Amino acid sequence: MLLDARPQPITIDPARTALLVVDMQNDFGTKGGMFDRAGIDISQIQKAVAPTARVIAAARKAGMRVIYLKMGFRPDLSDAGPPDSPTWIKHAMMHFGEEVRAPDGTKGRILIRDTWNTEIVSELQPQPDDIVVWKTRYSGFYQTELDSVLKRLNAKALVVTGCTTSVCVESTIRDATFRDYSPVLLADCTAEPIGRDLPASNHEASLLLIETLFGWISHSDHFLKALEVRPTATAKQA
Repeated sequence: MLLDARPQPITIDPARTALLVVDMQNDFGTKGGMFDRAGIDISQIQKAVAPTARVIAAARKAGMRVIYLKMGFRPDLSDAGPPDSPTWIKHAMMHFGEEVRAPDGTKGRILIRDTWNTEIVSELQPQPDDIVVWKTRYSGFYQTELDSVLKRLNAKALVVTGCTTSVCVESTIRDATFRDYSPVLLADCTAEPIGRDLPASNHEASLLLIETLFGWISHSDHFLKALEVRPTATAKQA
């Protein structure tokens, strides 16, 4: 299928395309989650939910595999790195591992696996045929089975959604490029709270960097339209 994108259209084969949903979980995108508790504006992440839901539904209908990445540590924090590592220090500032009362009344723990905090937001819940990959660092490829899963699926192109644009999304896209996948980020299905009020936001900087060096930038509307029309051979094949 031909997908309108920057810096140029790209033709991708749905049979060799996987949809990545990066970290669209309660701690980042839901009231009462880690970001919200820290006073971080999650409105842009929440705004990305509706178009992402449409993309997920269309991808499933087209037979694309949907892969959810979830950021979450073991309860004993044994996979969070040593206490003097950047991963530990930066997440300690966000009180990772701390027990909290989730909005649904259950006991939660910030960024801990199998709690309300690391569940996918309610509007984007995985289905039985979807794949869920846990990660403990910003990139979805770092010490995870993501690469082996994609190879098993014979995937070449990756349609990417999720949060946040300049951290976990960009990190995953960089690593995808280094492994010779062709990543396409849907700009309205991602968001970045950091630097949002700067003259040039981190979100915009990541979009520019990705389309220049690491992949392609498109939009959910273009993705949905591309699934409805016949492919052509006029664009770069992924």
